[in-house]
Amino acid sequence: MFSNTSSPFAGLPPVVKNLLMINIICFIGTLIFDQAARMFGVYYPDSPFFRIWQIITYMFMHGGFAHLFFNMFALFMFGPVLEQVFGSKRFINFYLITGLGALVLQFGVQALEVYSITGTVSAGHWLRFDMLEGMVYGNHPGITNEEFSKLVSVYNTPMVGASGAIYGLLIAFGYLFPNTSLYLMFIPVPVKAKYFIPILIALELFLGVSRVAGTSIAHFAHIGGALFGFILIKIWNIRRPEYWS
Repeated sequence: MFSNTSSPFAGLPPVVKNLLMINIICFIGTLIFDQAARMFGVYYPDSPFFRIWQIITYMFMHGGFAHLFFNMFALFMFGPVLEQVFGSKRFINFYLITGLGALVLQFGVQALEVYSITGTVSAGHWLRFDMLEGMVYGNHPGITNEEFSKLVSVYNTPMVGASGAIYGLLIAFGYLFPNTSLYLMFIPVPVKAKYFIPILIALELFLGVSRVAGTSIAHFAHIGGALFGFILIKIWNIRRPEYWS
């Protein structure tokens, strides 16, 4: 008989372990099937490429190895202790709800973008769609080329990644374990969670509002995940167990 203690997932609680495995398997799938991200990433609801299952499956798609690595590293670091505090059932509910919360804010921001250009949140009739190739075309004399490009981006770009749910976990960890020192690879000194995580959220807000050119990161989705995570912690009245003090 062979022991499984050498497995990288050994000792992890069940939900964290399964989330890690599912995300890794799905990432391998995107390397094999070119259209996986388009099928399972999530589109703006008014886009003809939107499918209802995408609101869940997008959390298990990633845009590259670095995207996958940092999300799974955070899940590996913060997930086990939170699953122990929450319990497995509540932990998976928390993870999925914060992932959905990320979409709520992201869709809201996209709707505002579309409305600011067209005066309506449903502007699909301004565009032409190639359903076979999964592309958006067309133009409209009433808007600039920059505005049209923004419309195309909203309707034609799927959002992928577990980052919204991960930010939910981060805010939960910071709230429950504020004085825990975090040792970060890009900061040479330890930083307490109660300082680091609020700064991280503030940075996401700044980047989302400033709309840094050339970035495809959905910063408001990250903020949405953190916001819903905080709301859930309050509604569920989650407290740190005494044995963690």
